[in-house]
Amino acid sequence: MDDTPLKMTFDPATIEHLGVRMYSTLSPVLAELVANSYDADASNVTVLLNDTDDRREIIVEDDGSGMSLEEINSKFLRIGRNRRDDERSEDTIGGRKVIGKKGIGKLSFFGIAEEIEVVTKKDLKENAFVLKWQDIKDSKTPEYKPTPLKIEEPCGAECGTKITLRGLRRKTEFDPESIAVALSKIFIVDDSFVVSIQHNEKESFLVENKKKYDDLKKQIEWDVPKDIGLEAEYERKNQITGHFISTETPISSKTNMRGITLFSRKKLVNLPEYFSESISSHFFSYLTGHLEVDFIDELDEDVIATDRQSLNWGHPEMAELRDFLGKLMSWLEHDWRIKRDALKKKKISEQTGINTAEWLKTIPEELRGSVESVIKAIVQDSEIPEEASVRAVRDFHALVPDYPKYHWRQLHAEVQDASRAYYQGGDYYHAFIEASKRYVNAVRAKAVRTTRDERALMQEVFPEASPVLSVTETYFKRDGTAFTADTLKNIRVAQQMFSEGVICGGRHPISHEEIEDLRQSKLFTEEDCLDVLSLLSHLFWRLEHSTKVR
Repeated sequence: MDDTPLKMTFDPATIEHLGVRMYSTLSPVLAELVANSYDADASNVTVLLNDTDDRREIIVEDDGSGMSLEEINSKFLRIGRNRRDDERSEDTIGGRKVIGKKGIGKLSFFGIAEEIEVVTKKDLKENAFVLKWQDIKDSKTPEYKPTPLKIEEPCGAECGTKITLRGLRRKTEFDPESIAVALSKIFIVDDSFVVSIQHNEKESFLVENKKKYDDLKKQIEWDVPKDIGLEAEYERKNQITGHFISTETPISSKTNMRGITLFSRKKLVNLPEYFSESISSHFFSYLTGHLEVDFIDELDEDVIATDRQSLNWGHPEMAELRDFLGKLMSWLEHDWRIKRDALKKKKISEQTGINTAEWLKTIPEELRGSVESVIKAIVQDSEIPEEASVRAVRDFHALVPDYPKYHWRQLHAEVQDASRAYYQGGDYYHAFIEASKRYVNAVRAKAVRTTRDERALMQEVFPEASPVLSVTETYFKRDGTAFTADTLKNIRVAQQMFSEGVICGGRHPISHEEIEDLRQSKLFTEEDCLDVLSLLSHLFWRLEHSTKVR
């Protein structure tokens, strides 16, 4: 009824709350301007940042469809107009899905500027006008009339819109590259929509998807849904696309890149987050990426916050989405750990020459579990820098080297050299045979003897009464006095007996019997071979320090 005493009035303070106070930084304001250009089917958008002494302004110019006088009044100057309710199709004439929805984005301009000039061309007509923040505040009525500059003036065939912001509150110098990076975090762009940033008519910087990831050391990447193996019941999961990246080192919290950003219709709708409180924050410090969830713009209820930094997670559909995203993050963490561990093992192997899997196979069973736990802690703990991990594995390998049974590293160099191939292959019988041959030949060479019978050789070279090679000649007590005759005699007797024992108790049985019979019967086992290899090391050491006395 026309004579109703009720009416709604428009207070300029509304603009202040929705514009000046909500948008006080440059990037979100530019994002609104760029979004307008996108919805106008522009192919190219140029953002000119001027801050010379005589010119402080921001110009955003596009080659979109422009606006007629009627459209300026019914669309651009109408606060709170819901474009999607007013128009039958949510697609632009060029086939794009419309980004703008609430009709209050243009209020953001006053968050950084006192004056806005709009020049727009369409259908061979040009219109231009100026909006001034002070005039709006001083307005006594709910209506505000911008200052017209051109009304329906004839122009060429070109179309598009140019918006200039003046009276800038910002006093610091513009950084065009940083602004390009900031916009790349708000938009997903492609070849059909090119946005460039220029400062004082100098070098231009393109807004590119890759810019937001330029400073990251990428390690693993996933395309969604192609690389995702999550099996979850969610009816819209096939409508979600995107890309995840994990990094080699933690992502700085200052970048605001930790977590997954949500986009709808190419524009940010939810700041980076993790969608789960039960998953390790350690993992999330290495994760970034985005998902496109365009279907949220098709819901009957608007679930996107006014500042487009979060969704209404209390909405039933959004609660289902969040539940699915939480499961997706759990799957991703598991897959990340598997892939990252494999990469780290590969790098450690390349840089140290140590194959941890093969190394573990050589560890005695009773020690293998403990050693594996230490290696796992080194490899899987991402907080340990790569260089430190490599150093830790190398140092630990020095403590627990390959083939450690009975301390391979402590065997005499001659024993190692003679037995290495068989020892490393796990054939300790032949390892012992080769080492014993080396010992016999070494005794024969140092004693200058040609005796072929090996036991007789040891009896000839190491008799207690008159040895050819004495193993006790150069040893004295701490005070310089001699050891007792019995002590020296016992050492010499032991050298002969041990040397004969190696031949009679080891070399001969292995040479005359089938090794498998010795192994299965346990008459002479692999452990016996290892024991005698240690004994051979002792004998070699004595031989090395012996003196030829006759």
